[in-house]
Amino acid sequence: MTDSTADTPTVLATGGTISCTSDADGDLVPTRGITALLDDAGLPPSSVKARDVLRLDSSTMDLADLDGLLAEIHDARGTGPVVVTHGTDSMEETAMAVDRLVGGPVVLTGAQRPADDPAPDGPANLRDAVAAAQQVVSPSVVFGGRTLPAYGVRKVHTTADAAFDAPDLARPTVLASSPVPLAGLRVDIVAAYQGADPDAVRSALDSGADGIVVAAFGSGNVGVLADGVTDALAAGIPVVVASRVPAGGVNLVYGGAGGGRSLARAGIRSAGQLTPPQARMELLCQLAVQRARR
Repeated sequence: MTDSTADTPTVLATGGTISCTSDADGDLVPTRGITALLDDAGLPPSSVKARDVLRLDSSTMDLADLDGLLAEIHDARGTGPVVVTHGTDSMEETAMAVDRLVGGPVVLTGAQRPADDPAPDGPANLRDAVAAAQQVVSPSVVFGGRTLPAYGVRKVHTTADAAFDAPDLARPTVLASSPVPLAGLRVDIVAAYQGADPDAVRSALDSGADGIVVAAFGSGNVGVLADGVTDALAAGIPVVVASRVPAGGVNLVYGGAGGGRSLARAGIRSAGQLTPPQARMELLCQLAVQRARR
């Protein structure tokens, strides 16, 4: 007998602005579950399989929450495409993890305006995401009328409907055939800026960091953080250099103690065009796969 639900999209709700309404103090809080979200979008419950997984502000998601979500996505992928409603604050990080550790037709979406706004954008985004899930072949973000690859996608505007963009990047192969735990690993982001203290890197090491991402100057220079970076590399801790500049990516060409080219010879890795948060998630996924294979 043929399963009539095969290939029917599964919608997993996690909270975020798309589920938010204003409380008595006027604060936005995630209150609307999946049944209400489907109703808002005019999607008949029979057209999808749906369930609530989380109900939180995505800025509060930790790696244990992400592990649980990835497991839910992986399980749902066994019966068809998946749509995830998600807060925009950390959507690019979850999108990276989904791309690296799950793959396949998974679409993330959300909203810039809450459900009780006079003109909410979430319902249209959800409708678009459900439609796109049946067309895409790899993880994507559908938002503001655009469909973007999950690998490299980033939030570029705090209020505009078209909140996300993505550079044209070659997508690496998926790291694992099923999710591996991220919880228990620690990768810190250390910012480079005028007058930065190399002890910021050492503090991350002392706190047990398994890896470090430097949000570097320009093309990948770390400035006075160089001594701390050198200490990390000597200790066998991977260091990835991402640029704090929105476009152009890392080009390790400068010499000197804090120059990217000098540190490349010492073993730093380039994040290319990934943002610091994306580079952190990429490194976390790599470390998780390595840990699982030991």
